[in-house]
Amino acid sequence: MAGAASAAEMAAAAGAAASASAAFEWPPSTRLDYLLTGNYRGPVEGQARVDWLMRGSRYQVHLELSVGPPFAPLVSRRLSSDGEVGAAGLVPLRYEEETRVAFQQPRSLHMAFEPDRVRLANGREVPRPPGVQDSASQFVQMTWLFTTRAGLLAAGARVEIPLALPRAVDLWVYDVLGAETLYTPMGEVATMHVKPRREARPGGDLTAEFWVAPTLQYLPVRIVIRQDADTWVDLMIQRLPRQAQR
Repeated sequence: MAGAASAAEMAAAAGAAASASAAFEWPPSTRLDYLLTGNYRGPVEGQARVDWLMRGSRYQVHLELSVGPPFAPLVSRRLSSDGEVGAAGLVPLRYEEETRVAFQQPRSLHMAFEPDRVRLANGREVPRPPGVQDSASQFVQMTWLFTTRAGLLAAGARVEIPLALPRAVDLWVYDVLGAETLYTPMGEVATMHVKPRREARPGGDLTAEFWVAPTLQYLPVRIVIRQDADTWVDLMIQRLPRQAQR
């Protein structure tokens, strides 16, 4: 009969995780370019980019999306996470989000992460759970988790991540659905499909499902972000990741 893990087993598991984390080498500064399609009051097209910047123990992640031509986008949004890397992956310190709509004033918000609390976009402070991520850092944290804990990236597995969104901090559960081959502009790519259990709904939080490629450092080659059933964007990788020399 299976029972709870013993203290020795738990200590061994913790030690194995720590060893894997210590052996993990964070990728150098990396840029991912995506083609954007979707629906916002009708079909839309555009482009997106993810930048991972690394210097010492500090990191930045920027996710930029724009709808319309690059030289004059109709709508654009930039998500930025700034923080440190540690034994448990990314440790966000600040999150910023800016939205621009043609002929309107830009809208921005930010959140601050203290050792024991998170200050949300409305100024409210809530306790900071261990391992908490933000909307931009979550994708890189998933890369770290799948690289250091191979058993997580198996069909039927689930990943739990505390996620700090502008209005609340909550535990999000993601299911690993299984292997899928994606047909991208750079050819076929073998991926694993990861999807949140939470469904997008009007007035609710944005949800993001993604497809990670084990042959490309577990980076996301496709990301689908949904606001509701009629408002979504689909990002498909356009070319091989571009990385700085170590």
